[in-house]
Amino acid sequence: MTVEFRLLGLVEVVSKGVAVPLGGSKPQTLLATLLLQRGQVVPTTRLVDVIWPHHPPETARAVIQTYVKSLRQALARHGLLEVIVTRAPGYMAQVSPGELDLEIFERLVGEGRHAATPQVAADRLEAALALWRGPALAGLEDSLLAGEAARLEQLRLTVTEERIAADLELGRQERVVTELAALVAGNPANERLRGQYMVALYRLGRQSDALATYREGRKALIDELGVDPGPELSGIHTSILRADTGLLGKPAEPVARDVMPAQLPVVPADFTGRAAQIAALAEALMPRPGSWAGPVQVVAGQGGSGKSTLAARVCRQLAASFPDGQLYAELRGTSEAPADPAEVLGRLLKALGMDTARLPVSLEERTERYRSILEGRRVLVLLDDAASASQLQPLLPGSPACAVLITARDRLGDLAGAGHLDLDVLDLEEAVELLERIVGAGRVRAEQGAARQIVEYCGRLPLAIRIVGARLATRQRWPLRLLADRLAGEHRRLDELVLADLAVRASLHLSYQGLEPGARSALRRLGYLGVPAFGRWIVAWLLDCGEEKAEELIECLVDAHLADISSVDDLGVVRYRIHDLVRIFARERAEEEDPAAVQTEAVARVLRNWLGIIDQAVADSPPDEIQWQRPAVDVLGTGTVPATPDWFEAEQPALVVGVERAASLGLHDLVCHFASARLGPSFLGVNRFEARERINAAALAAARRAGDLRGEAILLAELGHLRYLQDRFVEAQRHYTQALDVFRQLGEPHGQAVALVGLGTTCREPGRLPEASYFLEQASALVQEIGDKAGIAYVQRLAGSVRLERGDFPGAWTRLAESLDAYRQLGSRRGEGTTLRTMSLYHRAVGELDEALTTAGAALTIFRQLGDRLMTAYAVRTKAKAELRLGRVTETLEPLEWCLSVCQAMGDRWGQAISLRTLGELHLAAGRLDDAEDCLTSAIELWEEMDAPLWRARAERDLALLLEARGLGAAAADVHARALKTFFDHGAREYTELTAVGKAL
Repeated sequence: MTVEFRLLGLVEVVSKGVAVPLGGSKPQTLLATLLLQRGQVVPTTRLVDVIWPHHPPETARAVIQTYVKSLRQALARHGLLEVIVTRAPGYMAQVSPGELDLEIFERLVGEGRHAATPQVAADRLEAALALWRGPALAGLEDSLLAGEAARLEQLRLTVTEERIAADLELGRQERVVTELAALVAGNPANERLRGQYMVALYRLGRQSDALATYREGRKALIDELGVDPGPELSGIHTSILRADTGLLGKPAEPVARDVMPAQLPVVPADFTGRAAQIAALAEALMPRPGSWAGPVQVVAGQGGSGKSTLAARVCRQLAASFPDGQLYAELRGTSEAPADPAEVLGRLLKALGMDTARLPVSLEERTERYRSILEGRRVLVLLDDAASASQLQPLLPGSPACAVLITARDRLGDLAGAGHLDLDVLDLEEAVELLERIVGAGRVRAEQGAARQIVEYCGRLPLAIRIVGARLATRQRWPLRLLADRLAGEHRRLDELVLADLAVRASLHLSYQGLEPGARSALRRLGYLGVPAFGRWIVAWLLDCGEEKAEELIECLVDAHLADISSVDDLGVVRYRIHDLVRIFARERAEEEDPAAVQTEAVARVLRNWLGIIDQAVADSPPDEIQWQRPAVDVLGTGTVPATPDWFEAEQPALVVGVERAASLGLHDLVCHFASARLGPSFLGVNRFEARERINAAALAAARRAGDLRGEAILLAELGHLRYLQDRFVEAQRHYTQALDVFRQLGEPHGQAVALVGLGTTCREPGRLPEASYFLEQASALVQEIGDKAGIAYVQRLAGSVRLERGDFPGAWTRLAESLDAYRQLGSRRGEGTTLRTMSLYHRAVGELDEALTTAGAALTIFRQLGDRLMTAYAVRTKAKAELRLGRVTETLEPLEWCLSVCQAMGDRWGQAISLRTLGELHLAAGRLDDAEDCLTSAIELWEEMDAPLWRARAERDLALLLEARGLGAAAADVHARALKTFFDHGAREYTELTAVGKAL
C-alpha cells in the first residue's frame, strides 16, 4: 500500500512511507470530515459548523478555502492529486478502495462477523483492531467530530469483545486473560467483558478469582447504575458455582501452539551501517491490516555483500513484533546440492512442536501442515541463501500475519508478490567503521589514509573487510600501511583476501560456477578488458555477437549479482558495472581458461568499433582544422550506438581503460590511431583533460616500446594540443617543437604542418604575435603544397586572427574571407562558425558594430545547431561585447554570466578569463566600480597563471579606466604605462590606440 489515509488514531496521510504535513488541528478537522463522508459532498456550511462549533469568524468561508488550498498543495507535493475536489455546494474527498484505514476496518469487521469458523473470525477481527494507533480522531476533541470519535471508540470496544469471544471459542483463554483484566478495569460496568474475563479465569483453574470478579462487577453496577447484573453475567456466575463443565468449552487445538521457536542466527557484534536498508526492510516486513497475504522480502546481492548478516540483524530487530516465534532455514542455494524443500519443512515442523513420528511424508502434505500450524500466528521466517522460486514456494506461510525474509544471490524476479532489495557494498564511511570495529579504533584513526585505501581495495565488500580485519586483529604489530601496500597489486589481491575458511575468491567462484557458459565467457572478457562500466555493445564486440544476445548474457550476470546497472541515460541507454574484486576474479579466469590470442583479439575488436564510432562522428561533420593522415584500420559495424557528445562523455571511463589495456597488450597501431582521433572539446566532455592525458600517456609509451617514430611524433603533437587546451602554452610549445624535429627527420611535410600550426596557436593565445605569424606562414606554405583543404581553411583563419591582433586590418580580412570560403566549400559548419566569430571581432575592431552583431549572431546560430556548448559560450560573449559597444548594458549581464558558468563547468580557464574581463567592462560601463574591479582583477590573475601578458595588459587597460573613474589619476597612469609597454613589446594594435588615450590621462 503506497497511500494510507488514517483516522483511527491521529489524523494522518502517509505516502510511500512518508507522512504528509497537514497543518494544525483545523485543516486536519476539515480533511477528517471529508474522509468520514468520502465520496459524498460536504457543504461548506457543514464544514464551518464542524470546525467552529460555537463562534465561527466572519471570514470562515475564505479560511476554509485557504485550508483546502494548503491541503491540496501538501498532498500534491507527495504525488497525491485530486484527493479534495470542489463540488457545489462544498467539497468531496476521493480515495481509492483500501487507502482509508476506517474503510478497511469496517470491511474486516464485516468479514469477521460473517466468518464460517471461529478461527477466521478471530483473524479478521484481530486484523481490524490492529489498524488502531490510538483514540480515533485524536487531537480533534474540540470540534463537532468528538461525537463521531466516541462512536468509533464504542465500535472498537464492541469488536474487541467479539474477537475475544472467538478466541475463547478456540480455547485461547491464556492469550486473552491479561487483556481482559485491563479491559474490565477500564470498563467496570461492561457485563460482557466481565463475563468473558470470568470464563477465562475459570478455564485456567482460577475459580476464586472468577467469583471475586463477579462480586466486584455487581458492586460497580449497583454503585454506578443502581441495577443488579443481567441474566447473562448471572448465568456465568451460577455455572461457575456449579462447576459446570459446559463452561469449559472445547479444548485448545492439539497442535503445539504454545511452542514459540527462536531460531534466528547470531548477529556479529561488529555489525556496522546499513541503516537505510534496515529501516526499509523493517517497514516492508510488518504485516498490513486487511492484506490477504503476509509480506515477503528478498535481499539479493553478490557473495560477501553481507546479505545473511543484514537479514539476521533485521529479524532480531523485528522479533518482538512476531511473538509466536521466529524460524530459520539455510537453503544452500549456492552449493551443488541446494536444500530439498521437503527436508526443510521437516525441520521447521519439528521446530513448531510436531512430533517426528507424526510428520507427513510428501512435500504437499508437509506444506499443508506447515501452513495450517502457522495460520493465525505471528511468525517471522528467515530463509537464507535461496536457490530459486520453486525451492521457496512450499516454504511460504499462507497466513497474512506471518512475514518472510529471503536472501539470495539471484534476484528471484519470478517469486510472485515478493518485494526486492538489492544489497550493494558498504559506503566508504561504513566500510571504515566496520574495519575499525574489528581492528580497533586506535589503529584505524592512527592510519586513516591507509585504512581508507584498504577498504577501497576490498571494494567495500563486507566479506573482504572482515578477512583483512581479522588478519590485522591477529597481527597487532602490523601497520595498516603494510597491508594496504600488499593489497595494492591487483595480481595478488585475491590471494591476500583469504583467512581460514573465508575467501573472496571462493565466494565468487560459487557464483561463477552457477552461470551458463556464454555468461561465463562474457564475464571473463569483461575482466580481461578491465572496463569499470560498460554498455551492451561492448559485450557484443567482445563476444562478436549481436547486441540482443549480449544483453541477455549481461542480464544473467546481473541476476547473479556479478554485474549491476550503473546508469540509464535520457535516451534509455543502459550501462552496467562490475565490482573491482569481480573484475579481478574474471581476469584470473580469463588468463586461466582462454588463449591469450583470443582475448587480445577481443580487446582489439572493442577498439576498432570505438574507432568506427569516432570516424562516423567525424564523417557527419567535415573537419574544421588540419587532420592527421592515418593508415586505414579494419573498422567493424557500430550497431545501434548513438555517436553523440553525451554518449562519448558517458563512455569516457571505458574508453580510457580500454586504450590502456590495449596498449599493455601491444596493440600500438590501434592505440596510436585512437589517441590521435580528435572530436573536439565538446565531444570529450567536462573531464576531457584527464581522459586525454591517460590515453596519450598509454599510446606514447606503446609507440616508444614498438619503436614507432612516426607514431611517437604524432602523439607528441597531440600532447602539445592537450597542453594548448589546458592553457599551458610553454609546455605545449615544447611538445610541438619535439614533434616538429621528428617530422623533419622523417621528411614528412604533413606532420611538420600540424606541428607548425600548433606552435602558431600556442604563440597567438598568450599574445606573442610576431612568433605566431612566423610559424603560421610556414604552415600555410606546407598545407598549400600538400593540398590539405581543411588545413588551408584552418591556417588562414588563424593567420587572419593574428593579423587582426597586430592591426593589419586589410590583411586580416583577406585571410578570413579565404578561410570562410574554404570552409563553406568543405561543408564544415563548425569551421564556418569559428571564422564568422573571428570576423565579428574584425568588424568590432574597425567600428562596424552592426555588422559585428550580425556576424556573431550567425556564428551563435551554427554552434547552437551543432550542440557545441563551449563555442556557443564564446559566440555569446562575442555578441555581448558588440552589444556593449552599442551601449546595451542591461541585457548583456545574464548572457555573460552564463558564458562564465559554462567555461567554469568545462574547466576552460581562457574562457573564464575573457568572460571575467568582459563582465568587468560591463560593470565599468554601468558604474558598478567594485564589481568591475573584482572581475578585472580575477581576469588578470588568470592570465598571470597562463603567462598571457598581452591579454593581461588588455584587462589592465580597463583597470586604468576604473582607477581614473575613482579619481586616482596617478595610479591610473602607472597601470596605463605598463599596459602600453606590453602592447609595444608584443606588436599589438592597441599600442597606437592607447598612445592617444594615455595623453588624455
